[in-house]
Order: sequence, then structure tokens, then C-alpha cells
Amino acid sequence: MKLKDLFQADLVKEIESSGNLKHFKAGETIVNMDSYIKHIPVVISGSIKVIRTEEDGREILLYYLTPGESCIVSILAGIKNETAKIKAAVEEDADLMMIPADKAKEWVKKYPDWTDFIFDLYQKRFEELLDIVNSVAFQKIDTRLLHLIKQKAQLYHSKEISVTHQQLADELGLTREAVSRVLKQMEKDHLLILSRNKIELL
Repeated sequence: MKLKDLFQADLVKEIESSGNLKHFKAGETIVNMDSYIKHIPVVISGSIKVIRTEEDGREILLYYLTPGESCIVSILAGIKNETAKIKAAVEEDADLMMIPADKAKEWVKKYPDWTDFIFDLYQKRFEELLDIVNSVAFQKIDTRLLHLIKQKAQLYHSKEISVTHQQLADELGLTREAVSRVLKQMEKDHLLILSRNKIELL
């Protein structure tokens, strides 16, 4: 993904002069809960997962960021100089354009395509969060689990993904035992194949 695919030439020049392109390894944390946002990430390659963490340590996956996207929660917190209400971690090795928060605020008034970018992100994430509320309230564990596995398969462009039962449990806010039980039933139903720290969709 290139910046010129997202923004007009004059904004691209400002982003390249003000921002800092950085490479992050899978597992690295980009944004911590309750931290002030000084730089806003725009994903150039790779993917980021955005998580909500509770005081007792439980987590739930909110959404993924893929090339051409940014975190709307980070943008709003950065612009308002507030602390983050989420945690963002690298799902797969990623190149991120880190944009200073003060510039992001300045560009809202200066560049209509930057404002459109923010509103488009807001709408997309709002719809995804509605889906999460719907799944938690109305869907069974197996449906939620299969949806998450398919999401990861799309991210990695492969039907075989490297993931532990504990990681899936953490992202769904479930116990590892419940996830393992449902995965074994899915394997019996010929939906997937389980192996050590790997799952293959059929």
C-alpha cells in the first residue's frame, strides 16, 4: 500500500515530511491502555490488532488494522490529548507511518481527504463494534470462534494459521478450556484440522 493511494499529493508530501516510517515485529505493542497518544499509526504493510483490556487482565479483540487503515480510537485520543482506551499490538510484521498527533489535528482543518479518511474509519469501526456486540449477545461460541479463525486466515492469506488455543481465548474473552472444547468439536465436524499451535481451515 502506498500513501498516494489514500491521499492527495500535497497531503502525501506533508505526511512523508512530518511522519516517521517504522518497522515493527509481530507481538510488539504499539499503543498501551491509558497511555497518551503522541503518534498515530497508518498501516503500510502487515496488520495490527486492537484490543480492549479489563482490570482483571481479560481481553477482547475489537478489530484488525490492515494496509491503508489507522486506529480511529488512537486518532481521536491523539487529537484531544486524551489517554488511549485500547491496546494495539502487531499481529504480523508491519511497516507503520507514525504521524505526530498535533499534525493529525492540524490536517483536519487543512485537508478534506484527511477528514474523509477519519470519518470513513469511524463508520467502519462503528459497524465492526456493532457486530461484536451482536456476536457476544446472540451468537454461540462456535460461530464467534470460526469467524475469528476466518479473519486470521484472510489476514495471512492462508488457510493454515499459527495460533494457540490461549491466544484465541484471549481475543474472544473466553477460557482456553472452552475454546479447546469447541475446536475439537469443529475438527470432528470436519471444519478444520488441529495440530500443535496450528489450525487449518477445510
